[in-house]
Amino acid sequence: MKDYTDAELAQLLDTELFHKISEVADTMGMECYVVGGYVRDIFLDRPSHDIDLVVVGSGIEMAKKLKTAIGRKAHLSVFKNFGTAQVKYGDLELEFVGARRESYRHDSRKPIVEDGTLEDDQNRRDFTINAMAICLNADRFGELVDPFDGLGDLDYGCIRTPLDPDITFSDDPLRMLRCVRFATQLNFYIDDETFEALGRNAHRIEIISHERIAEELNKILLCPTPSKGFVELQRCGLLPLILPEIDVLDKVETRNGRAHKNNFYHTLEVLDNISKKSDNLWLRWAALLHDVGKPKSKRWDPLVGWTFHNHNNIGAKMVPELFRRLKLPLDNKMKYVQKLVELHMRPIVIADEEVTDSAVRRLLNDAEDDIDDLMLLCEADITSRNVVRKQRFLDNFRIVREKLAALKEKDYKRLFQPCIDGCQIMEMFGLPQGKMVGILKSYIKEEVLDGRVENEPETLKRLLVEKYEQIKNQEGLPS
Repeated sequence: MKDYTDAELAQLLDTELFHKISEVADTMGMECYVVGGYVRDIFLDRPSHDIDLVVVGSGIEMAKKLKTAIGRKAHLSVFKNFGTAQVKYGDLELEFVGARRESYRHDSRKPIVEDGTLEDDQNRRDFTINAMAICLNADRFGELVDPFDGLGDLDYGCIRTPLDPDITFSDDPLRMLRCVRFATQLNFYIDDETFEALGRNAHRIEIISHERIAEELNKILLCPTPSKGFVELQRCGLLPLILPEIDVLDKVETRNGRAHKNNFYHTLEVLDNISKKSDNLWLRWAALLHDVGKPKSKRWDPLVGWTFHNHNNIGAKMVPELFRRLKLPLDNKMKYVQKLVELHMRPIVIADEEVTDSAVRRLLNDAEDDIDDLMLLCEADITSRNVVRKQRFLDNFRIVREKLAALKEKDYKRLFQPCIDGCQIMEMFGLPQGKMVGILKSYIKEEVLDGRVENEPETLKRLLVEKYEQIKNQEGLPS
């Protein structure tokens, strides 16, 4: 963290834009402060393009005056229902709001708002590190107003509420998720009193919309080490309320002295592994959900111990409902996650045996354009503590990747999609659309994928005729 005096802060804000805001504020006779995340990020030396400004008076009127002062380069949007206005200037977004105090009803996070002072406005902020303000008026330009020692908490790496955390979280339960998210993003710890209040108020998350919950989960997933956030969510009791499918993974059973691994911590290790390789949000969701089918598939086999057969398919079927509940997109993003969850065992099975051309062709045919992401997920899934076994998997994965690269160079879609389709099969044999056409299509596709025949029309037609005759003879159908 960087430490600045008021004079140094004034120098950092010594831009045409901030001086223009200062002039407008003084002309209108209003106090104006830059607050929240922009101030926090100054001390953390992080770039920020969103600037929140609090005006002791009408934020909307000041935004209008600033727009007039700047001219055509600024774009103004007014949100009367919220008492806010936004000015876009270049790549900056300035959000103006009047200083206010808030009170809440127990069944809603929507506050009752009244005009207030800067002190009232800082009291309503979620965390001390977001409650700092810098004055922009000319006679106090650059002066830091930090009533809750947010600067000290930044220095210590601490997330703490300005006032009683029970009131803070009960009033607006979304702040509980924001608490975990900021701790994860900044790699800070949560103050003990604040953390205990998370546990006491976890049930209040029920009044928060699924969209807002998903928004915070996405931000946690996009952190450098997202596992930290999910551990904190579980510790404080929020995880079973918002993602019970992940919480239930934290269970280890022992029978006859044999225990299975903790799938919760394994999942988080896979998630962190994938986060080192990709910032693709939906690939990270796939990592989080890849073993979500294990609790439902877990069985005890006296001969081999604990098994999780078919957990990938069970997990894939759970993805749409989970996405639907959280109001996550149900388009190709969901289908992508579902596909990776379903296929994530395939490369591992291949790498655990002799890597055959046929298996690699089938894998590429099923994964298609998502094959590289699938391979990343599968490599991240190798968390074995057995160094020899882990290296064998990684070596075999390298062979799989080499075979995949060679196939992609040969235009695998043309090679492996049979050049005779269902319509042509129907025409060849005078068949209606139905089971027989599906059987014949699958047959030639398997033959092509296994490399037993060339993917060319005459060869496939001959195979189809032979197979059709065979099926008719078996079922006693007339020729």
